[in-house]
Amino acid sequence: MALIVFFRGINVGGHRTFRPSALARELGAYDVVNVGAAGTFIVRKPGSRTKFLAELRRRLPFEAKIAFCDHRDLLRLESENPFGPEPPRQDVVRFVSILSKTSRHKLSLPIAIPQSGEPFVQIIGWKERLLFGVYRRHMRTIGYLGQIDELFGVSVTTRSWSTIRSVLRILKATSQ
Repeated sequence: MALIVFFRGINVGGHRTFRPSALARELGAYDVVNVGAAGTFIVRKPGSRTKFLAELRRRLPFEAKIAFCDHRDLLRLESENPFGPEPPRQDVVRFVSILSKTSRHKLSLPIAIPQSGEPFVQIIGWKERLLFGVYRRHMRTIGYLGQIDELFGVSVTTRSWSTIRSVLRILKATSQ
């Protein structure tokens, strides 16, 4: 069972930079595949999650927030087709946010951020530790994405749906 690991806030604006591809090679015993520069790993042989995550944190050059999910969670989300068949508008990005742990907050969906005026972020669904929605391409959006942590009471890491689809393609290619 593959583990998908998501780092939060690395290689952004010259802060907390490192080469995820080099770290993935160092973790070769776990059969780690790096997906992009934002710190998304597919761990095909994680063994004990606790041991793997301890080894991962030990090898990082700084302390980092990490979220993870089982590969089956992403496969299930994809099979449910959360965004529907229509392509998004050009100024909109589909996203998935991974909660660092299960949230105890019970919120009704959809959620618009900000709540008044034209929303920059809309959360349209929630499956266990995965949130999904859309955001507008705008400089202010990053600040609004940061508000998801406050709404759900846990640290959240966000990836575009295209990154999640890349992860899914790799998972499907290696399972054949």
